[in-house]
Amino acid sequence: MITTLHPAMRLRELETRARRRFGQNFLVSDDLADTIVLRAGVRPGDRVLEIGPGLGVLTAALSRAGATIVAIELDRDLAAALPEIVPTVELIQGDALRVPLPAVNRVVANLPYNVATPLCLRLLGLRVPMALMFQREVADRIEADSGSRIYGSLSVQIQARARVERLVSLPPGAFHPAPKVHSAVVGFRPIEAPDFGGATPEAFDRLVRLGFSARRKTLTNAFGSQLGREAAISLCSAAGVDPGARAEQVNLAGWRRLAAAAEEAAALAAIVDTVEGD
Repeated sequence: MITTLHPAMRLRELETRARRRFGQNFLVSDDLADTIVLRAGVRPGDRVLEIGPGLGVLTAALSRAGATIVAIELDRDLAAALPEIVPTVELIQGDALRVPLPAVNRVVANLPYNVATPLCLRLLGLRVPMALMFQREVADRIEADSGSRIYGSLSVQIQARARVERLVSLPPGAFHPAPKVHSAVVGFRPIEAPDFGGATPEAFDRLVRLGFSARRKTLTNAFGSQLGREAAISLCSAAGVDPGARAEQVNLAGWRRLAAAAEEAAALAAIVDTVEGD
């Protein structure tokens, strides 16, 4: 059975250290990794994608569960050492935000926290079940409902594509080096036919991000920054959404109606991407 050394010992063996620029915090326990793999629903024969395998603790757990593993690792030194832990791993050395994603039937990963959000949105395009680790605050935002102060564009974008649930919670001491935040593993079950209100997924996302770009303002003001005030009021009214509401007050069904109204009014082409405001 494949077991791993404590990350501190393994890093000394490799004469390297955790690199902050890569967002590296390594799981310290095989038992914790086994728990994550179990809660992720990994079965023998699954072809699993792991992002940022690092020192191979989660990779080894996936191997113990009988999975075939494809791993994408940015750190060249750790990528070179990974086959020493799991010789059968299919390794891709590169940036998971840029390299072509392989065909798999599941994703299990301790995501680098500094790029976790864009990675998650990209991985959702694979349309397979996933178990992904985030800072607890990000996990809370992913799962948040409308009306919550932490509900934002990330909540809407992800919940339009997948059903989410909390799988595992982990304290800082579960990692080396220990981060200053708690962590959580979130499970994602892709929705078979995602509903974006008749818009393309990209246009839906742009509309949502625009709505949340000034979350203290009303939708009239948020949309009006690009569409004009009268067009923004007309859009909300056509969708059955109060033009005086703020983005955090609109549930997923409301965002779908807004996208449908914007598509009907040919307004989506006028919306350029904006940085999320939450």
